Amino acid sequence: MAVYFECTTRTSMQKSELFELARSIDIHKDSMAGSREDAVSGVTSGLISLGEEVTWRAWHFGVPLRMTSRITEMQSPDYFVDEQVKGPFRRFRHVHEFKEDSSGTTTMVDRIEFAAPFGPLGRLVEKLVLGRYLKQLIEARNRHLAGIKL
Repeated sequence: MAVYFECTTRTSMQKSELFELARSIDIHKDSMAGSREDAVSGVTSGLISLGEEVTWRAWHFGVPLRMTSRITEMQSPDYFVDEQVKGPFRRFRHVHEFKEDSSGTTTMVDRIEFAAPFGPLGRLVEKLVLGRYLKQLIEARNRHLAGIKL
């Protein structure tokens, strides 16, 4: 079993600009300041690219966590995928897709699928707490991205 959810964000920003902002380690740190998220190894600033990794250190639920993610797929400026290679989840996959319509509106769709460890207990926590919590984090990050004035 795994949890899956999507978040959709629309903005007047150009697709290519939003794509770059979404890959920015520095912008991600700014958007996650509430959880004291910091890049501690791998790509620790600037833009992350295909095949590169970043290790994040953050506090969630009062607990310090580390998670290493790798960019496993990328087609600029249409999409990229990051996946956990080491961390608290049994698995974690995040697809970022970008589309621009004829009116200049860019739509970013985040597709997240994850599974917690710890068997039946982990599945219960996924459904009751983690799914909602992670969706709120992604939505907050996306509001931050969409609010950046270039």
